Amino acid sequence: MEIDGRIFVTRRIVGLDEALAQHGLAERYVIEVWEGESAPDRQTLRQKLPECVGILTQLTDLIDAELMDCAPRLRVISQYAVGVNNIDLAAATQRGIAVGHTPGVLTDATADMTFALLLAAARHVVAGADWVRAGKWQGWSPTLFLGKAVYGATLGILGYGRIGRAVARRAKGFAMRVLAHRVSAEEAAQDGVIAADFETLLRESDFLSLHVPLRPETHHLIDARALALMKPDSVLINMARGEVVDPQALYQALKAEQIGMAALDVTEPEPIPADHPLLSLPNCLIVPHLGSATLQTRRAMTELAVANLAAGLRGEPLPHRANP
Repeated sequence: MEIDGRIFVTRRIVGLDEALAQHGLAERYVIEVWEGESAPDRQTLRQKLPECVGILTQLTDLIDAELMDCAPRLRVISQYAVGVNNIDLAAATQRGIAVGHTPGVLTDATADMTFALLLAAARHVVAGADWVRAGKWQGWSPTLFLGKAVYGATLGILGYGRIGRAVARRAKGFAMRVLAHRVSAEEAAQDGVIAADFETLLRESDFLSLHVPLRPETHHLIDARALALMKPDSVLINMARGEVVDPQALYQALKAEQIGMAALDVTEPEPIPADHPLLSLPNCLIVPHLGSATLQTRRAMTELAVANLAAGLRGEPLPHRANP
């Protein structure tokens, strides 16, 4: 069978070989998978892309106009993520390159992780486990690791899309009062949440959960001014993108106990260096971008990413396309 071109996959992902075979790509294309421990650097991408008709990318891959110009045969970029802030969508559209992404399939896993971080931060789960592991537990104490009540507390959701709505549904099980930003009165009534402006959300939330996409208007949306409006015992949870929060402002707010705690699944920069000031604070919990990290979800993401790739190479509409 004649080979139709090359495909470059920038990281090994769960269920990749099965999905490629299912969509017939393994038979028709030369497929190269980057097997490195870390993402391919820019020079590697420049070397790999010139002959490619398709590329399956991760959110760590910066795909801009310069790289697209290195790939004159490129027809489709399939992103293994919901967000596409690492891809220049305007440049792709201008060059007739379809860009796919994977919304929907990771909603529940990310909402679950939001509540995992919320509960862990509220009840000092990680600090308590470390205390035991270090041999410091000498017996029960009425004042040891006193946490923050979740049941009946106010949860603010900034970014009321698929994931934000899924978090709100979970909050109902904890009888939480849920505030949502930029939601219509009709939708708020239907979902049982309260529509709130940005400042009200900051002032009234016991827990503030971030789920906005990274855009110019959301870059450092949570800055020193925003943090100053929050309650002194409030908990900030970031499940969006690290750049939504100003890390220096967050460090100062946590150090001064201007807010109670932060629980971050994403950081700026990412990965966060071991000597970053945030890691020195006992009231900052950081995990390594685990929002969608369940086996079932990652398999579903692979299936959708490969389906987008296959459709684009066939010249068909992508199941989920991010650019016009």
